[in-house]
Amino acid sequence: MKNLRIASIFGVLIALALAVGLSTRADSPESVVPTVENTGAQGARALYLYLREGGRPVDAHTASLESLPSGTRTLVLSSPQGRPVSKEEVSALEQFVRAGGTLVYLSPRELGKHQAALEEWLRLDSGPLMPASSRGLDSTLADAGGTTVDIWLAAGPLRGLSGLRVSQDRGLRLHHDDALPLAGLGGAVAVWRWPLGAGEVYVLAGADLVENRRLELLDNLRFWDALAARGPLLFDEYHHQLAPPPPLSRGIWVFVGQVLLVGLLYAVSRGTRFGAARPLRQERHRSALEYVRSMGWLMRRAKVERELLPELDRTLRQLMQERLGIPLALSDADAARLMERGGKDYLEAKADLTRTLAQADIRASDYTRVARHYAHLERVVTGRESEARKDAA
Repeated sequence: MKNLRIASIFGVLIALALAVGLSTRADSPESVVPTVENTGAQGARALYLYLREGGRPVDAHTASLESLPSGTRTLVLSSPQGRPVSKEEVSALEQFVRAGGTLVYLSPRELGKHQAALEEWLRLDSGPLMPASSRGLDSTLADAGGTTVDIWLAAGPLRGLSGLRVSQDRGLRLHHDDALPLAGLGGAVAVWRWPLGAGEVYVLAGADLVENRRLELLDNLRFWDALAARGPLLFDEYHHQLAPPPPLSRGIWVFVGQVLLVGLLYAVSRGTRFGAARPLRQERHRSALEYVRSMGWLMRRAKVERELLPELDRTLRQLMQERLGIPLALSDADAARLMERGGKDYLEAKADLTRTLAQADIRASDYTRVARHYAHLERVVTGRESEARKDAA
């Protein structure tokens, strides 16, 4: 009962903790991806809705750039970092521009990391840092971290504009001989124009002009009005999405199949008995007499070694020292005299051993005779000879 009560208390506490955890809602961090669905400060939702509500033909493109809708006049790539633009898509973009289209590429700040193929085609490089400028703003706190760039060449969508508001970050370099810097500040360029065939490419440093937080500052909105007035404008959303993970390789599927097969075999082998149960096998161990007979047969087969005879005497003398206290250094005659019983038998056995050892060929019967004499003496020394006689009586 005590364990049940403790388990119930812990169960209630765990349920309360789970309920509190589920009821607590943490606000998700604000997205920094400049997509037309992002309503945060760095999103492009405000520009998208402004153009649509103003009757401009604007839409979001969620497929590869190799298949642009017919009639598209302007394509906007606003700092795509989800998936890279492939070389095939770059070729399609070049054909689109040469046919009279306008490409507006708002480059990511980190070059060489997200859009290698595009940067190679445009020959982009990082430029110097833009100086700070609050020209055109009522207060320096209206856009902290931003700067105002000048319009150097009022061409294309910059015609009639006086300044743009962007982040105070690094500018860009476009290494094409016919590329023109249109806007910037100091030695940093914020907007480039590159004429290509019948169309043109505008490259901007960063996605500042599409962001919700800077859309209404200075002439940022007029820039997009001028582009949308050219015709259907398309925002690329495909490259803001992360590329799907690669499919599992065939080797992984083979490994999973092997694991499942081994697991199935293990389950079948452990859960099903193959055939009827057998009776338990009784193991019968050999007796000591069988071992003795085997040793005797082995000895007869291998013949008697001469070294076995002196070993009989050494074993007996060692036993006499342990049981009777007769030192090993004494002679055989002195050792026999100190024995209470069997002294004469010991001398006879020792004489028989000496004669047998002097023979040229020692037979098994000779060794058996001597071993029997010494076995009798061992029983006398250990006191087992008298017990055997009592048992016989």
